[in-house]
Amino acid sequence: MRALLSVSDKRGIVEFAQALAALGWEIVSTGGTAEALRRAGIAVIPIDDVTGFPEIMDGRVKTLHPKVHGGLLARRAHPGDRAALTQHGITPIDLVAVNLYPFRETVAKPDTTFEQAIEQIDIGGPSMLRSAAKNHHDVIVVVDPDDYPAVIAALRAPGVSPALRRTLATKVFSHTAAYDATILNYLTRDADELPQALALVLTQQQGLRYGENPNQRAALYAGDEPGVRDLRQLHGKELSFNNLLDLDAALLAVAPWGERPACAIIKHTTPCGIALGPSAKDAYERALATDRTSAFGSVIAFNVDVDRATAEAMRDLFVEVVVAPRFADDALATFREKKNLRVVTLPFPPGGTGLDFKRLRGGFLAQDRFRPAGEAAWKVATRRAPNEVEWRDLRFAWAAVGGVKSNAILLARAEAAIGIGGGQTSRVDASFLAVHKARQQGHDPAGAVLASDAFFPFADGVEEAARAGVRAIIQPGGSVKDAEVIAAADQHDMAMVLTGTRQFRH
Repeated sequence: MRALLSVSDKRGIVEFAQALAALGWEIVSTGGTAEALRRAGIAVIPIDDVTGFPEIMDGRVKTLHPKVHGGLLARRAHPGDRAALTQHGITPIDLVAVNLYPFRETVAKPDTTFEQAIEQIDIGGPSMLRSAAKNHHDVIVVVDPDDYPAVIAALRAPGVSPALRRTLATKVFSHTAAYDATILNYLTRDADELPQALALVLTQQQGLRYGENPNQRAALYAGDEPGVRDLRQLHGKELSFNNLLDLDAALLAVAPWGERPACAIIKHTTPCGIALGPSAKDAYERALATDRTSAFGSVIAFNVDVDRATAEAMRDLFVEVVVAPRFADDALATFREKKNLRVVTLPFPPGGTGLDFKRLRGGFLAQDRFRPAGEAAWKVATRRAPNEVEWRDLRFAWAAVGGVKSNAILLARAEAAIGIGGGQTSRVDASFLAVHKARQQGHDPAGAVLASDAFFPFADGVEEAARAGVRAIIQPGGSVKDAEVIAAADQHDMAMVLTGTRQFRH
């Protein structure tokens, strides 16, 4: 029996080769792998002895040869294939352990040049893996070092079962598909236009009990980008499909404030509370005050580490999930007193120029990830400009309303939301709801500021805010009725700032 070992990731390869040799296998190897095996005292046949041709072009060409691929692809029960092996002096290869050049790891380094990246595109490795996986009925193919023990255990038993062979082959095509997707995405990432083809290869990170409803199967899949792949659950029962959707919305809601302590309380993927504070505890208490009723059964996110004082402050509220970058040990101990509370760490969504996807039946919509445009284009449209306090709260409200589902209206005072109207079918209804929610929770809208995620199509939303005593508004502008909207604000001596940028969350 002959095995071909050629790996970039050398974890466990020496022990694997030693176990194969002890079982009487002949080992063929290449380059650095062969050298590592020789240093361990393992007899190795160099790949050039198999092909009769030296490695050339700095190792770019070494395994692309009929003596290799004929040995991999030959069907042992096929008379013609057996005759071809004999005719051309090809020895069958019965096991392949190959993993690929570290392209993903190379391009993840910020100082990697294009030329360095290109050299990490593996050619021979994927070819051998595909040949072996195609012929997995006769060839054992291993791409994941974690599978070495299972393969050795099977070889020591009656043999590698068809089921295990197929599982290993499936891993190969999953691995090579992800590898090719990473290369495609790297080559197209700086293009001026969106790519004509997108490669999304996602790996199942965990199975879920069910989807949005109990009769729907579900699982969590993660890709290469930082984000959900970095999720770590520290406590509590299994995360649900809907928990994960809310968790993602929660992180989006607290992301704008960097290291300033912020807390967002999420229900049905939209904030029902959001605030800043001098500490995580203060931010939580101020966010909870936005709407204590809706906070029941929520997902709560922080953009800073959570300490024991914050955990103690959350004792009396039923919470589904709490998520933060890190938790102090004593905070985690406090949370663990609630058996079902899920405690999760997850980094913030990255910025940059990546794509954001929305799912459709049979496809995806792709768009640039939203990035606030900054204040350079902001302008005061009314006769009265905001005062210093209003400017502070308008900046907070504009950042906060971006996390609310459209149509979105958010009332704020002292860098905390006091009323949120989101997901409404008209903007005047969203204004009405924000005012209603504020009063319902004991907040007085008089003197507050208001943010709208998109323009007011009519003056009625401004009139609704004016009746509640709102003193300043921030909105994108761009309506054909902007003049009427601004005139309504002037009539009530309100300040209005136009940002020039919409921030729908549909």
